[in-house]
Amino acid sequence: MILAFDTYYFEDKAKTVCVAFEQWKDEKPIEIYEEIISGVEEYEPGAFYKRELPCIMSLLQKIAIVKIDCIVVDGFVVLDDLGKNGLGGYLYELLEEKIPIVGVAKSGFRDNQKHVLKLYRGGSVKPLFITAKGVNLDKAFDCIASMHGKYRNPTILQILDTKTKENCKVKND
Repeated sequence: MILAFDTYYFEDKAKTVCVAFEQWKDEKPIEIYEEIISGVEEYEPGAFYKRELPCIMSLLQKIAIVKIDCIVVDGFVVLDDLGKNGLGGYLYELLEEKIPIVGVAKSGFRDNQKHVLKLYRGGSVKPLFITAKGVNLDKAFDCIASMHGKYRNPTILQILDTKTKENCKVKND
């Protein structure tokens, strides 16, 4: 089983969604999990993981899956050439380095050239930035490259993105 996570923030809440799928080439998830929590930490520059990691862990604890082959996060696993952890790196450590983590980010960091591969999909001139821990970076790149879809964002990850933002209302005063 492969799990992919994303979180959307609104007001003081966070909606975290996880799509579960069997194979990298799957077109549709086999299950979608979601949770909204309140009292979410404010964004701290350079420490995004402090905001999102508790959201992912909260939902992950509610998913009754025995065998997880890999987790995909919307963001970075490694942030820079020195190997500084991003969200996925902290998740990898929290899971006792037992589950490979692949990060798929839509924008890059200037100081991250060694631990990232740029993936161009669907004729897009903008790459996806792939990072990983617990799995060889080239293999992680190949897995994301093989995912279903003819656009920059693979179909499963587009479904995840859409579900994450679905029904999140921000009140305008």
